[in-house]
Amino acid sequence: MSTYTQILYQIVFSTKNREHTLLKINRDKLYKYIWGVLKNKNCHLYRIGGITDHIHLVIGLHPAIPLDSLIKDIKLASSDHIKALQLFPEFNGWQVGYGGFTYSFKDKEIEYVKNQEEHHATKSYLEELKELLKEHGIEYDEKYLM
Repeated sequence: MSTYTQILYQIVFSTKNREHTLLKINRDKLYKYIWGVLKNKNCHLYRIGGITDHIHLVIGLHPAIPLDSLIKDIKLASSDHIKALQLFPEFNGWQVGYGGFTYSFKDKEIEYVKNQEEHHATKSYLEELKELLKEHGIEYDEKYLM
């Protein structure tokens, strides 16, 4: 028998200290690079989006890939790529940690990930992260969200 899975994750992570360094002009280059990292790991990218201080990924996770390992690879590779091409001159790296939330594909609307500029016109990253944590029943300590 073959292996069949559908492990859909929304992953959210921020720039170091939530610095507003991901300038709009080069975000598409960053997104294309991250898409390549995911393809090389046999993961499927459904959506990617972000604003100046964080990004969202909605991915289909390959069953042989541990999520924390994938996030580490994305962060390390994209940091090197950003620095090598000088995509974001003020970029100082990614925050420690991430948010990872599972969804049933049919139950979760993921379009808002593409429209992050519009979405964050009325809601901060911190407000959004708290909503995601509450929606998924995850207890958290405020001091680790800063």
